[in-house]
Amino acid sequence: MKRKIKLLGLSSLTLMLLAACGRSEVTASSTNGWEQIVYCFAKAIQWLSINGRIGVGIVLFTIIIRAIMMPLYNMQIKSGQKMQDLQPELKKLQEKYPGRDTDSRMKLTEESQALYKEYGVNPYATMLPLVVQLPILMALYQALTRVAFLKTGTFLWIELSQPDPYYILPVLAALFTFLSTWLTNKAAREKNFAMTLMTYVMPIIIFFFGFRLASGVVLYWTVSNAFQVFQILLLNNPFKIIAEREAKERAEKEHAAKIRRAKKESAKEKKVRG
Repeated sequence: MKRKIKLLGLSSLTLMLLAACGRSEVTASSTNGWEQIVYCFAKAIQWLSINGRIGVGIVLFTIIIRAIMMPLYNMQIKSGQKMQDLQPELKKLQEKYPGRDTDSRMKLTEESQALYKEYGVNPYATMLPLVVQLPILMALYQALTRVAFLKTGTFLWIELSQPDPYYILPVLAALFTFLSTWLTNKAAREKNFAMTLMTYVMPIIIFFFGFRLASGVVLYWTVSNAFQVFQILLLNNPFKIIAEREAKERAEKEHAAKIRRAKKESAKEKKVRG
């Protein structure tokens, strides 16, 4: 739970940093290493812009980045599902070592790590895609606001370097952020406060920051989270997971019922023979 709250805080901090990024122009002659990365992002978007349509370039750039990162996101989702399945076991450990003293904390940590290892779970894997995505998001934002040939780009009704005047993109970005988080947590065996917080608070943060940030960045968020919704439904469909889990539980109950009936019939036969 603490890890998810920290993750939410890290996301919020990143959004605030984006809003406070430098404003000096980035060109091909920029000598700063980071600015060269920013310029490379800008050139990649320009190259992908069909007939000079920068918005199309951002959409294609986002899809390519998400496709490259798909194995990483898939690992994040699967690791998150395993962590959710482990919650009952982790709760038992917390009840076993309720003390706040150093010895209890160390034993709880050791046994938790052993449990993670036994089930092949990396508790930090859920944070990895965000850590990888942060420099991409920051470079994209600066490319759209500091590189001259991207400042004049448009997409449908919006100026990509300016906030959406109709707030449509912030709404879509928030909606797809909510859907991706909700679908990720849908198959969880147990819901906790941190999961609820992430599901509802993160879209609100995205929505309000979307008012201020360049529409190109919000377009990136929208396409990225829409892609994630598609990815979850394709590779880790929670409705399928729930159906399979319920089918397995029914099969186990039916098997247990058959064993009980067999034992009763066996006991009756013994009485008859006796």
